[in-house]
Amino acid sequence: MDLKKYRNGMIIHPGELSRKWIDRLADAGINTLGIHPEGGKDAPRSLERLLSLLETPEYRTLIDYARSRGLEIEYECHAAGYLMDRSLFAEHPEYFRMNESGERVPDWNFCVSNAEALSLFAKRAASLALKLYGSGKNFYFWMDDGRSIHCQCSKCRRLSPSDQQYIALSAALDEIRRHIPDARMAYLAYIDTIAPPTLAHSNRGLFLEYAPFEKYTAKGEDSAARIERERGMLAPLLDYFGRDDAKVLEYWYDNSLYSRWKKPPARFELNEKPMIGDIRDYREIGFDRITTFACFLGDDYEALYGEPDITPYSGAFE
Repeated sequence: MDLKKYRNGMIIHPGELSRKWIDRLADAGINTLGIHPEGGKDAPRSLERLLSLLETPEYRTLIDYARSRGLEIEYECHAAGYLMDRSLFAEHPEYFRMNESGERVPDWNFCVSNAEALSLFAKRAASLALKLYGSGKNFYFWMDDGRSIHCQCSKCRRLSPSDQQYIALSAALDEIRRHIPDARMAYLAYIDTIAPPTLAHSNRGLFLEYAPFEKYTAKGEDSAARIERERGMLAPLLDYFGRDDAKVLEYWYDNSLYSRWKKPPARFELNEKPMIGDIRDYREIGFDRITTFACFLGDDYEALYGEPDITPYSGAFE
């Protein structure tokens, strides 16, 4: 394994960052620290809270310390609600998505067929990229978090959710590259965007980020069937995007998922054997970047249950 090329990481919530977490990661040989503002309906405000933290000397000191310990910093967020400010709806309803009932609504995502909306989204994405203190060149500005939340206006209706995400992220990346020439942008394959786009792949700055959320929520599927289905989904995605920078975003340590996104956190129990098998399979397929959510394992978790053990995860890469 080429250690200079290979990356593994853990993703935590902004308020969970501490020197202890940084040392835990670095001491275990993990080389990527992801910061993930909470998603859902509150995602725009969560991202605003992160940006406020990034303006403080205390938080910047933590980021600097993480980098000094060899950690690459990545910010991964459901950003569409922040990038397309919902307050614009009163004056510009045409910027926002049309739902299945034919109504313009300011709830999720936006109308990617509206040129003004797309330009505004892209410009705000560039501004956001420049605010992410200590970030590397890879950006993760995901669309909103949900199912069947794409635009269904007459122009967008011919575009799949994956196509709409591709258009939005391509525009954002082009604008970001006016300021950060070597920037790259993740296409999040997740729920409604798990299939590759049908559009011609013209922006090679987009790379695949595969997040198999539904394998943790699907019912009645045995391990063999899941593995076969997963490989069937991955093949067309990798054919479309290629393997350069291709990344897995997993949930093995995501105690927010296992706590049903409610505090206080539940006691975390790692399902180690499937994780080790997954990591082996992903590496055989050709992924050289593998991360896992590790949210809800901060100081409040430690006060209740003790320090979480991340060594099984880091050990799976040896």
